[in-house]
Amino acid sequence: MDAVETLADKAKTGIWGLDNILSGGFTRGHLFLAEGAPGTGKTTVALQFLLEGARAGEKCLYITLSETERELRAGAASHGWSLGAGLEVFELLPPESLLDADQQQSLLYSSDLELGETTKQIFEIVARVRPDRVVLDSLSEIRLLAQSSLRYRRQILAIKHYFAQFHTTVLLLDDLTAEAADKTVHSVAHGVFRLEELAPAYGAERRRVRVIKYRGVKFRGGYHDVTITTGGLNVFPRLVASEHRSNFTRYKVSSGIAEFDQLLGGGVETGSSTLILGPAGTGKSLATIVFAVAAIKRGEKAALFVFDEELGLLFSRMKGIGIDLESMQRGGNLVIEQVDAAELSPGEFAHRVRKRVDDDEIKTVVIDSLNGYQAAMPEENSLILHIHELLQYLNRRGAATFMTVAQHGLVGDMKAPVDVTYLADTVILLRYFEALGSVRRAMSIIKKRTGTHESTIREYRIDGRGLTIGAPLDGFQGVLRGVPVYVGEGQPLLEEPNP
Repeated sequence: MDAVETLADKAKTGIWGLDNILSGGFTRGHLFLAEGAPGTGKTTVALQFLLEGARAGEKCLYITLSETERELRAGAASHGWSLGAGLEVFELLPPESLLDADQQQSLLYSSDLELGETTKQIFEIVARVRPDRVVLDSLSEIRLLAQSSLRYRRQILAIKHYFAQFHTTVLLLDDLTAEAADKTVHSVAHGVFRLEELAPAYGAERRRVRVIKYRGVKFRGGYHDVTITTGGLNVFPRLVASEHRSNFTRYKVSSGIAEFDQLLGGGVETGSSTLILGPAGTGKSLATIVFAVAAIKRGEKAALFVFDEELGLLFSRMKGIGIDLESMQRGGNLVIEQVDAAELSPGEFAHRVRKRVDDDEIKTVVIDSLNGYQAAMPEENSLILHIHELLQYLNRRGAATFMTVAQHGLVGDMKAPVDVTYLADTVILLRYFEALGSVRRAMSIIKKRTGTHESTIREYRIDGRGLTIGAPLDGFQGVLRGVPVYVGEGQPLLEEPNP
């Protein structure tokens, strides 16, 4: 392999999502900086980077100035990692003479001696091991010893040039505790990324990563969600729908209910999104589930992501109207995931949906509901953008997506907490109305981009037989306002079922 090919080679970080946003990993033979406050996951990233190198048969070295070797190994063990062959840990301690008061110099500042001794020890261990990958943790110690910005910059440059002799890929860690505004290493490093931790008003902490610079490489910009679990740090690259295109044949999919299909002009198209709006209790979840059930009956797979309802209750409720979701799940054609809005970030949710669609070739996706999705990001201002990218991605993969939004109120003028009607290709409106002394339900299609649909309003009923849809309510006006006026002849309402 010639020199050009070697420089172009990438050292994988061991974190799929981080490699994705870095266009493959770190360019070999260069110096990189990972910065972030304590607790953001820098050490975890560093260990995964070295463990990946060790698995590939490379020599790896962890030089620690802030943590002891015992602490480092204990942290690795908490993830189930063993720092064994191929990965050496060097605990850099200040020389004992500098800690002994009787031996301290009076003519020279002790920091001058310590800085020179620290650098000397780093160079000696590198010359002995000759590693392919090195982590230096952390720069705050060197910055404090350097005392001035000029000496600090010269020290970093000396370290950079020394490592370059061995064509070593170097990852420097900076916890930003000494001088957060100092950008000295930014100009010296080949690439810089920052880890951040956010504390929402409720729920677990949220982490994210952003690549600040990467010379000569087109990286994926912006913030990307991060989690730390047993097994390491996970990065969920921000979804960019325009990067994902696939060829598929559009066709209409049926709900399995003839009257529902008639209202929709024959059904809904694959590669499109459908939004179901309505107040609580109108049957929004059921209206989406009938499409998932119909897909399974056609021999396809469906995925159901539930934010608002406990799965045991959902299974019991659906079984009461003749839909056995549990058996469909056991059969492998229905994937059901309970989503905890307080614990899941938008980026991680998009990744889970994407993984299901790609890995399991799922063509029917149900998100119930967007109210729960909004709750997952209470302090985010980009909910619409997240939903837009996710829907565009699913559309380009040829999936039929169904979403629900619960509106505030029961009748009359109702508001939705999030307005995504302009994003959806089809919008189904569910309403309560009063007639003949009882509360009834009505359904209408208010938008469909992909073809014609009925402009009528139909009554529907939910009972032990499931979802039953009646004929158009031609004899009423004001159904959508909740208090209709009967202006026709005959009885257009659904008859009550026999007990």
